[in-house]
Amino acid sequence: MLAVSTGAIFARLADAPPLVVAAYRVGLAALILGPFAWWRYRPELRALTWPDIKLSIIAGLFLAMHFATWISSLSYTSVANSVVLVNTNPLWVGILTPLITKERIRSAMLLSIALSVVGGAIIGYGDWAVGGDAILGDGLALAGSLCAALYILLGRTLRLRLSLIPYITVCYGSAAIILWILVLILQLPITGFSTETWASFLAMALISQLIGHTSYNWALRWFSAGMIAVSLLGEPIGSTILAYFLFDEGLTWFKWIGGFFILAAIYMAAASEKNR
Repeated sequence: MLAVSTGAIFARLADAPPLVVAAYRVGLAALILGPFAWWRYRPELRALTWPDIKLSIIAGLFLAMHFATWISSLSYTSVANSVVLVNTNPLWVGILTPLITKERIRSAMLLSIALSVVGGAIIGYGDWAVGGDAILGDGLALAGSLCAALYILLGRTLRLRLSLIPYITVCYGSAAIILWILVLILQLPITGFSTETWASFLAMALISQLIGHTSYNWALRWFSAGMIAVSLLGEPIGSTILAYFLFDEGLTWFKWIGGFFILAAIYMAAASEKNR
């Protein structure tokens, strides 16, 4: 949660088009990961079946679309709005889990999902941005939440039979290829950025992606998609605190109360997992 919470901050600090930010985040992560994966996990990579490769690529597609829509939203709405809406993914996970992973959502998990979304709504309520640009940004963030849910659910399905490194190598690699194809088709600038922007790209790849997302993908082997989706709701807490210090986005009582709801939801979800 700590690592993933930095994603919105680094994206805001990067002075580059949103798709370029997303492409560098996942692309650099894939470049760093690739040689290590080939050196240490070559037999497992070669043993991957086509159905698993195909599902991993589809997961990568949803990851790419998640980043493209979510990072774009940060150009139109506040960090609080964007992070809250993109983290409505527990609702989508709750709806889609029986259809995709065939797992039953326990009543305690359903309650924690509802509590987490209420907490996220409270965090954003106090400074909800309004207007045409904000509506566009909010819509992009909401689309990003659906893509994130599908990415988590496919990851849960695949991680039950695939080890971590082979899965994320294919997933991150395909996401990077998709994003870079979009960047090149749209002829977006890929060079000439400031030192701060290059540092933000690298920080996103190392911290937000390789530590943050990889930790969640690791946990999907043992925890349900609902548990992972709820735990991702810790991101608004970290992001809004960082945004308060860096961008002077208010840290209100709404955010304190919402954060309490989210932490309670994470605790309930974890307790539910222990009792499975």
